[in-house]
Amino acid sequence: MVSLKLSAALATLAAHLVSAHYTFPQLITGTTITNVWQYVRMTENYDSQGPVTDVTTQEIRCYETTTANVTSTATVAAGSYLGVQADNTIYHPGYLSIYMSPITPATAATSESAATGATWFKVYQDPPVWTASTGLTFPSQTITSFGFTIPKTLPTGTYLVRFEQIALHVASTFQGAQFYIGCGQVTVTGGGSGKPGPLVAFPGAYTGYEPGILINIYNLPANYTGYTSPGPAVWTG
Repeated sequence: MVSLKLSAALATLAAHLVSAHYTFPQLITGTTITNVWQYVRMTENYDSQGPVTDVTTQEIRCYETTTANVTSTATVAAGSYLGVQADNTIYHPGYLSIYMSPITPATAATSESAATGATWFKVYQDPPVWTASTGLTFPSQTITSFGFTIPKTLPTGTYLVRFEQIALHVASTFQGAQFYIGCGQVTVTGGGSGKPGPLVAFPGAYTGYEPGILINIYNLPANYTGYTSPGPAVWTG
């Protein structure tokens, strides 16, 4: 009887842990939430919803290695809203970011070799907020979607758009941070002549030792002065 109760408890715990995870399967273009995995490459965790924890793996790029050629490419206008819808509440406290990478030629968007170099630039972030009175708070916790307005100066062309949450609830040890990732495929029209940057690669943008990745959010140092966002600065156009 005890073993049956223990098994039931473990099953309940496992279900809770899975339910707290999520994927980013639906691109949002303007006010339209598109179909599941229509314009977002189906990630390897589409069923398990488990995270990436090793920033040196190829999965840190788009969390997939085989679905680029079965993903469609959405058309969006510079100056319009582009976002992603999660399949669950973004339950874990953490840091949100969005990166883009140009794809040349445009047909290469459906290739796994696209955006494998230092071609990625950050266009959005939503970091934890710290004050001496409130401590560290997480504005993005419990939301179900996030996105940004495409800069009007972004050059016309085809891009991969990498949506990421770095969950920090167990990030006090190396490779404890959990990365939830999804990559959309888009063609931007009506763009400008901006020069996005700084440019980084995935893998390569993170080491895993950044203070915004390796952090104990429950026991901050006495001299803590605020969250440091990992990766490059945001390019705003």
